[in-house]
Amino acid sequence: MLTRPLLTALIAGFLSATGFAPLDLWPVTLICLAVLLHLTWHAPSTKSALLRGWVFGVGHFTLGNNWIQHAFDFQDKMPPVLGYFAVLLLALYLAVYPAVAMGLAWRFTRLVKARWNEPDLGFVLAAAAAWIVTEYLRGTLFTGYPWNPMGVIWVPTPIAQLAAFAGTYALSGLTLFVAGALYLATQHQYRVPLATAALLLVSGFALNPGQPVEDMTRPHVRVVQPNIGQEGVDQPDYAPRVLNKLAEWSGAPGAVPRLVVWPEGMVNYLIEDGYPRAYYRQGDPRWVRGRIGGLLGPRDRAMVGGNALFFDGEKLTGAGNSVWTVDPAGMLGQRYDKAHLVPYGEYLPMRTLLAPLGLARLVMGDVDFIPGPGPKTLDVDGFGKAGVAVCYEIIFSGEIIDQRNRPDFLFNPSNDAWFGSWGPVQHLAQARLRAIEEGLPILRATPTGVSAIIDAHGRLVGTVPAGQEGAVEAPLPAPLPPTLFSRLGNWLALVVALASVVLAIAIRRFAR
Repeated sequence: MLTRPLLTALIAGFLSATGFAPLDLWPVTLICLAVLLHLTWHAPSTKSALLRGWVFGVGHFTLGNNWIQHAFDFQDKMPPVLGYFAVLLLALYLAVYPAVAMGLAWRFTRLVKARWNEPDLGFVLAAAAAWIVTEYLRGTLFTGYPWNPMGVIWVPTPIAQLAAFAGTYALSGLTLFVAGALYLATQHQYRVPLATAALLLVSGFALNPGQPVEDMTRPHVRVVQPNIGQEGVDQPDYAPRVLNKLAEWSGAPGAVPRLVVWPEGMVNYLIEDGYPRAYYRQGDPRWVRGRIGGLLGPRDRAMVGGNALFFDGEKLTGAGNSVWTVDPAGMLGQRYDKAHLVPYGEYLPMRTLLAPLGLARLVMGDVDFIPGPGPKTLDVDGFGKAGVAVCYEIIFSGEIIDQRNRPDFLFNPSNDAWFGSWGPVQHLAQARLRAIEEGLPILRATPTGVSAIIDAHGRLVGTVPAGQEGAVEAPLPAPLPPTLFSRLGNWLALVVALASVVLAIAIRRFAR
């Protein structure tokens, strides 16, 4: 028994975050979770189990979310040092979820007692089920923050393909189960660990999709990365400089139709008509649309990100973080407005209370963004149907597809220049998991990286690394038939959690 359980929990939690990108030390995460289960089993009370789980979570989320501090480097109204406090405060809250999971697992072992007082498969199953439920709650309560669910550690491995069957949260439950098997092995219980190892080995071989193969008969997509961040965004030359760089890397029309996609919010001009004249200080929107359309061949199309404005009469009431399709004539097609906005980033909650205290949202501007209605499929002539998930919308499992009008691919424009060095690669890993879940390719365009073309198995067809300007062009990957997860969504995670609890009860009662 460890003599300093809280210190051990803190260190284990901190190290467990190294299993995510950019380090991808997923075996370390499994070992740390096994330590957490050991600490939970030996906790003398529910309160102690909750505290150990919470301390683990504080360490885990402090390191895993360190990139959030970088977002404060671009906001003059709030000093950068405040970002470090933001990371810690967020970790103190997020740690509640692993705390509840461990508290539930501990209570289960006391309510459903076995004949012997040793950790067993029933305890491991209960912990996995509790983790599924609490991680789902983390992704949904108070607008949700499902960044880096535990199942993401499997993205570099074929095991991630299991997300197509039961989704991310069930994959996180599997992660706890594997860690539990490791823990049982340290207790000289070898049947479950050996069976788990065999299952993972067989699954890895059976689910391995191999290397992506390009179908040269399909139309091409070109993902542009200008490598221009937030520095100088308030300078008068920023908008034309960005537009020129995007145009430079958009390439020239060719024999094959191309879908050219640009990052989130990179068109720093208004491109829609119909606003009050005073808002077109930066130029005629017809000129901007014509500039974009002039980059396209007759069968090419573009998808670009910018801001829409909303008015009540002549009064500006808000903005939309929006995506449009553009044709070669410079005509706008359908528009998508980001639905899942970032609190304190794109809007300031409780503005009447917080604004007088000097707090501001991190994204510059005078008005808050207004959320769109939700998932929407856009028709892109010659390329099929496109779903859109702007920036961190892509991390919300089961919430990014219009089920009534399933798209052929997803477009994920993002601005990861806010995210430091760890955030962009973690964001990319979560996008790859969405591709696996939905069985859809994803086009991911960011201003500073990592931009990528991801196929429907979550494999990287091509990338532009972080910190480089450039573009990647390849045939548009084909979608897969609807996955089981795409049909049933996160109900599958609930089914897995309930089945785990039922099996855990049966195992412990049989052992009486």
